[in-house]
Amino acid sequence: MTVTGGPRSKAEHVADALREDIKKMQPGERLPTQRELVDRFGYAGQTIQNGLAILRAEGVIVSSGNLGNFVGGGKAQEDMRLDIKEIRSQIQALAERLEALESRSA
Repeated sequence: MTVTGGPRSKAEHVADALREDIKKMQPGERLPTQRELVDRFGYAGQTIQNGLAILRAEGVIVSSGNLGNFVGGGKAQEDMRLDIKEIRSQIQALAERLEALESRSA
């Protein structure tokens, strides 16, 4: 962390700019991809990741594996968790059905 009043790191610059964007977004809304953020800011991917990590640590955004980063907050965040849980359940059910079909054909 930088001392208050000192120079801001590139990651802090990313976090600051995204905080401003997030003010205009709804909870649960997806943020741009890392590639899009690299293109926007012109910083390395790791710098973008560090900026996103700052926002995650503050609870401003939540990450969902390969699905991306989303505006955090209240009910939308809980809904997203429930949606992910439901998707995982459906994947498990499909995997079991596939296994049953494969065992019948063997």
